[in-house]
Amino acid sequence: MNINQLSRVTPSAADLMALWSTANGETSACSLTQLATLLASLTTAADDKVTQYAAPSASGFTVTLVDDSDSKWLVLTPTAGFAAGTIKLPAVANAVDKQEILVNCTQIVTALTINGNGATVTGGPTALAANDFFRLRFDAVMDVWYRVG
Repeated sequence: MNINQLSRVTPSAADLMALWSTANGETSACSLTQLATLLASLTTAADDKVTQYAAPSASGFTVTLVDDSDSKWLVLTPTAGFAAGTIKLPAVANAVDKQEILVNCTQIVTALTINGNGATVTGGPTALAANDFFRLRFDAVMDVWYRVG
């Protein structure tokens, strides 16, 4: 029988499909739900960022990121809009190639300084609007944090 001779159906999650199992060395069956779960696990990118929280309460604040080689997500929740603030990145000696820093900020920071902590920062924002965000990626060859988002 060829495939064009098979009846047509609308599949449901519980329907089974045939497959060759290399683990069992035989033809087996699995549900479409099992197949969907497997495909999702194979195609979902893991977010490897470590979350760090900071809630500055005065203008002129400095938030220092944990000084290691982990990529980070900084959730910045100032208690109000502030005239000035600084984010200090991990030391250049501890930064690794393609390390990323993602920053979300819930309030306005009129004058923002990104302290590269021994590295150059290229394209870093100089201010943040309420609910603003940006992303930096480190290049170890040049010792530069580049804005990539």
